[in-house]
Amino acid sequence: MAARPRHRRRIAVIAATAALIAVPAAAGCSAVDKALDCVQAADSIADSVSDLKQAVENATNDPAQADKALDSIDRNLDKIGDKTDNADVSKAVDDLDTAVGNVRTAIKNGDGTPDITPVTDAAGELTKVCTP
Repeated sequence: MAARPRHRRRIAVIAATAALIAVPAAAGCSAVDKALDCVQAADSIADSVSDLKQAVENATNDPAQADKALDSIDRNLDKIGDKTDNADVSKAVDDLDTAVGNVRTAIKNGDGTPDITPVTDAAGELTKVCTP
């Protein structure tokens, strides 16, 4: 059953990619490439957020797992942030970056089960603004 949300997300990415391919040539390849990069990175971030949820649930067994998931989200945020000039995407990236930083700080301060709801919410918003 855990695979179902990923399956839906993959279908959404495929649909978004198909829509991007259908964008008129007048939009230019770079705009399509940027949008496609945003969709792909948002999908990777969604996977990393799922990994983070799992890591927080198993924090007592492997505390380093949460750091790995947070690092993965950070890498993908850097990719999106470097390639976008869209204000909505930039705001979503900033919000997610702040949420990741707060979780990282909570873990550093000894919180074994930090609230990752802001990360999940911000990742959802990023996925929303990246989807055409």
